[in-house]
Amino acid sequence: QVQLVESGGGLVQPGGSLRLSCVSSRSIFNIGTVGWYRQAPGKQRELVATMTRSGSLNYADSVKGRFTISRDNAKNTVYLQMNSLKPEDTAVYYCNLPLSPPLWGQGTQVTVSS
Repeated sequence: QVQLVESGGGLVQPGGSLRLSCVSSRSIFNIGTVGWYRQAPGKQRELVATMTRSGSLNYADSVKGRFTISRDNAKNTVYLQMNSLKPEDTAVYYCNLPLSPPLWGQGTQVTVSS
């Protein structure tokens, strides 16, 4: 039974920072791409960032320069460092592994508010 567990969300003021973690119960060493997505209330789930095994990075335009995705294969963990947070970043953040079928965690809530 493969599981993903996201953590690190919470309430933060605009301009603050959070680091999200996604721990996989299986090895991520051979997974070509890992990703973070987010979904705000009433909105579609949107891609935030992806990272390949070789280190190729892809970010949504709205988070470029503020967010950084990374992976620690030895710990089977994917991270999302979020800086200069804005209220529009408020959403549930999900980790994704492109398995068959794709594997999603339950999400972690990020709320940016003054």
